[in-house]
Amino acid sequence: MADEDYEAVLLVIKECNVYRIPPRATSRGYRASDWDVTQHLWSGRLRITASSTRATIRLEDANTGDLFASSPYDPNGSTVEPVADSSRYFVMRIVDPGSGQHAFVGIGFPERGWAFDFNVALQDFAT
Repeated sequence: MADEDYEAVLLVIKECNVYRIPPRATSRGYRASDWDVTQHLWSGRLRITASSTRATIRLEDANTGDLFASSPYDPNGSTVEPVADSSRYFVMRIVDPGSGQHAFVGIGFPERGWAFDFNVALQDFAT
């Protein structure tokens, strides 16, 4: 079996929230304090899968596994960016695989440990 046929699950986080975020107004970066974190757009699980050449961040329904959004992870790109004012929130670039269109959304974790695990899983794949 070729490496590209093999896909491993690097991380599963049982609860992740997605937020609508305002456009970045300055070069200071994104800040979670600019978002309405009391009103999330979606809540479910986050799963990171990887093969030898690529990783994908998937946002899925926790009960059915239905895909809400996904993002191919590029360690050198702007797939995931931590916010400047919190360790539990990130900005993620999601991509529609059919059209290639993308959008930036905020993601947040109720537990700091889950945010740490998310960050470490991405760093481990990049190295």
